[in-house]
Amino acid sequence: MNKKLVAALSGGAALVLALTGCSEDSSKKLNDWAKTFCDSAQAQFKKIQDANAAMQTADTGSTDSKKVQQTDSKAFQQISDAYATLAKNLDKAGPPPNENAEAQKHAVTELKLLSQGYTNLKKQVEGLNTKDKLKFADGLRDLSSGINKLNKQSEAAFKKLESGEVGTAMAGQPGCQSSQGVSGAPSPKKS
Repeated sequence: MNKKLVAALSGGAALVLALTGCSEDSSKKLNDWAKTFCDSAQAQFKKIQDANAAMQTADTGSTDSKKVQQTDSKAFQQISDAYATLAKNLDKAGPPPNENAEAQKHAVTELKLLSQGYTNLKKQVEGLNTKDKLKFADGLRDLSSGINKLNKQSEAAFKKLESGEVGTAMAGQPGCQSSQGVSGAPSPKKS
């Protein structure tokens, strides 16, 4: 197999993981809001990171296409579930205590769309022909394009939510701090 899909966090994960700013706490209410969301987000980002790692290591170059397909399918479902939970948790946290109520609602919608997008990718990977390695590799490459599209559609919504004091408050929470090797767009992996 010449190429293998490498999963990565989509733009929705940038909602929290891209926040690395350092500044003083802006207000207790804002920090409490950030803590409410970030504490619950940490486990979901771990699930996405684990799914990403599973897909990155699924193909050693000689791995059976069917096994790669099963690994990717399971990982896409895990990522979809994590984004659905992030949407639920962000919705439950409510808007941050500032004027970002609309940005929060938009981010919840985008997280739900990401969840659905990964469910669709799961269905697509399950439909790939595993008997023909070249066709399978081409199919994985097409899936990578789909993930990139999801990334682009999501990033703008989260920039609004993570701006200013909200971003600073979220960056101060351990559950929302960036982790090494968790971000980036998916790309085909040559094997």
